[in-house]
Amino acid sequence: MNIVVTGSIAFDYLMSFPGRFTEHFLPDHMDRISLSFLVDSMDKRRGGCAPNIAYTLALLGEKPLLMATAGEDFGEYRQWLEAAGIDTSLAKQIDGKFCASFFCSTDQHNNQIASFYTGAMADAGQLSFRTVKDCGLAIISPNDPGAMTQYAEECRTLGIRFIFDPGQQCARMSGEELRDGLTGATLVIVNDYELELVRQKTGLGEPEILREAETLIITRGDKGSSVVTNDDWVDVPAVSPHRIVDPTGVGDAYRGGLMKGMALGVPYDVAARMGSVAATYALEHLGGLSHAYTWDEFTARYAEHFGPLTT
Repeated sequence: MNIVVTGSIAFDYLMSFPGRFTEHFLPDHMDRISLSFLVDSMDKRRGGCAPNIAYTLALLGEKPLLMATAGEDFGEYRQWLEAAGIDTSLAKQIDGKFCASFFCSTDQHNNQIASFYTGAMADAGQLSFRTVKDCGLAIISPNDPGAMTQYAEECRTLGIRFIFDPGQQCARMSGEELRDGLTGATLVIVNDYELELVRQKTGLGEPEILREAETLIITRGDKGSSVVTNDDWVDVPAVSPHRIVDPTGVGDAYRGGLMKGMALGVPYDVAARMGSVAATYALEHLGGLSHAYTWDEFTARYAEHFGPLTT
C-alpha cells in the first residue's frame, strides 16, 4: 500500500523576535497597522507541509510518495528527501519558478506572524492521483486551493481513503471549496481556529461535518487534540517537550504520526497519541525537518506517556 502526501514544498525563512508581538498592537489603531519587528536571527530551512509530513512518516518506517510541485531550486532538496527515505518520483519541477517560500517570525511566547509566497505550488493542479498505483491512504494538506478540491474529487472517484487537511488555506478557500474538500473524507483535521473558519464559511459544525466525513480531529496545540466521530469524542493530551525551540512544522509532524497509526490500523485515539509524540519531537528543534529518532526511541517515548504501543 502506498501512502501519498500532497501539499506545499517550500523553503522556510524562520526569524526570532525577542519580545511579544501583542504588546505592539494598539487597540485604538487596529484599522491601520504599520509595524516593523527587528529580529535577532534568521535561518533558512527546508520545509513545506508535504515534506514535513512525509519526513515523519519516513522516520516511522514508511516510504511515502511526495506528490507536489517544486521550483528550479528543488534539486538539492530532492536529493535530501530521497536520502531521508521519501519517494519524490511524483514531485514535478516547474521551469521558470521557485519553490514556495514561508517567511515566519516567532516571538518569545511562540506567537507567529507569517507570509507565504506561492511559487511553483500554484501549478499543483497539473498532478493527478490517476497516475498513482496502489494508493491506500492520502493526505490533502495545504496547497493550491484548486488542486486540493481536484485531489479530493479524484480520491472519491478512485475510492482512495484520504485525509482533508485545509490548514492555513481555510482563510483563502471559499465555503464551496472547503465543503467539496471534506466531502467523502476518511478524516478531516483542523485546529480549533480553522474549525471556526470552516463553520463560518460553510455553515457546518462538528455534527454536519461528520455527515460528510467519517472522522474529525481537532488539534489545540499544547492542549492536545480531540478525535470526534458520530459515536464518540476522545480527548488526547499533548506530550510535554523536553524543551521548546520552534513551533514550525509541529502540526505537520502530528499528521505524520497520525498517518503512521492509520497505516498500522490502530484505533484513531491511539493514532492521535502517536501524533502527539511525533509533534513534540518537532517542537524541540528548529524547523520541521531538523529532528530524528528511531522507531524504538519513538515507541519508548510513547510508552512513557501512554503505556505500551500495541500495533
